[in-house]
Amino acid sequence: MSVTQNEKIRQVTDTTMVIGVDIASELHWARAFDRRGLELGKTVKFENSAEGFNFFLRWGSELTVEQKKDSVMVGLEPTGYCWFTLETHLQGSDF
Repeated sequence: MSVTQNEKIRQVTDTTMVIGVDIASELHWARAFDRRGLELGKTVKFENSAEGFNFFLRWGSELTVEQKKDSVMVGLEPTGYCWFTLETHLQGSDF
């Protein structure tokens, strides 16, 4: 099923937190935003490792509660193959 750009945009509501992740080979950077593009919390960096991924999940979960959001949408900037492990880790989590 093809999802149009408008359908993707409609998924972002007032209670959605959008997290953008800049992918690199060793360190990733993440920022969280609301529907209007206002930054929520501070930018964080985390290692490309299971420990780093778990830190990212804790940070995102805590920020979701703090900002009173009920859903999270994560966007990964896919640099080469470096995003595969994070994507796999995210799919295996409740986040």
